[in-house]
Amino acid sequence: MASKRSSSIGFGIVGLGNIADFHALASRALRGGRLHSCFSGNPEKAEAFAAKHGCRPISNWRQFLDDPDLDVVTVATPSGAHLKPAAAAARAGKHVVIEKPIEVTPARCRRLVAACRKHRVKLVAVFQSRFGDPAQAMKKAIDERRLGRLVNGSAYVKWYRDQAYYDSGAWRGTWELDGGGCLMNQGIHTVDLLVWLMGDPVEVSAYASRPTRKRIEVETNLVANVVYRTGALGVIEASTEIRPGYAKEIQVSGTAGSMSMVEDRIARWDFVAPRAADKKVIQTLGTGEASAGGAADPLAISFDGHRRQFQELVDVLKGKRKRLTCDGAEGVRSVRVIDAIYRSAREGKPVRLRDSGSK
Repeated sequence: MASKRSSSIGFGIVGLGNIADFHALASRALRGGRLHSCFSGNPEKAEAFAAKHGCRPISNWRQFLDDPDLDVVTVATPSGAHLKPAAAAARAGKHVVIEKPIEVTPARCRRLVAACRKHRVKLVAVFQSRFGDPAQAMKKAIDERRLGRLVNGSAYVKWYRDQAYYDSGAWRGTWELDGGGCLMNQGIHTVDLLVWLMGDPVEVSAYASRPTRKRIEVETNLVANVVYRTGALGVIEASTEIRPGYAKEIQVSGTAGSMSMVEDRIARWDFVAPRAADKKVIQTLGTGEASAGGAADPLAISFDGHRRQFQELVDVLKGKRKRLTCDGAEGVRSVRVIDAIYRSAREGKPVRLRDSGSK
């Protein structure tokens, strides 16, 4: 519910790095919601962010959480530093929105889910790619079984990040705070979409490397084979070593058709049994040139996906919608898959998903 003093849902941001700007822009564009405050232990940083986005700067953590006009805390800290502030927000009775991934291991993710469940607050895992019209169209087609039996689902995230990107923050490229490299950081949105569309894998087999980047611990190049619960197969490729960087792509095929999406556009929409409405899908979602998204620039993305996902939370809290598209349990799925892929790459053998994620 909204704060006692206002019928508008108040959002506050923790972690004021690059992605916080997207959280702020999304919060300011909501119907029935607003950007209320931001927190940083550095008062100057909080004040600068607040001046930029028109919200209240707070540098005392207890004061931030105790504010009765704060309803939702959005967590935009480095990935491996999500658990502590998110759990504290839940204990304070605040709903929680966490930038992807919700944490860097399945066990830490589950602790977050449990904390929010215990304190009866909503937990949103930010996977805004699910909210794009092309992704929604593909999901609808699969749910309607237009592809027949799924036989293949593959994803490709061939991006570029230079050494300066990794040198720009001490947390970047570390297992503790980044949680991984090109797959966990850059590729997780596409992995989330793939699992959302295809269902959970049961086995993965992977190779990972770091061809040229220095002073980091994690992979910058990875390939994984995937076996899904349905028996379908697929490939996941992720890299930040591909010049100049290309739009991400998802391909899904079944016994009755194939679909693919390149960044934010439908690239393939072919069915054994076409429908009249297919022409409109191609015209509206498949025309124009696909954007490069974050292929070479991590900030070259729109905040509209965040806005759509934040708006869904507002609508749920106001009783206009029954459930969240991507709650905490959904947020664990992609982390669990990536955890298994990393384990396979480390151990040099296939990993069954039922055997992963225990740590």
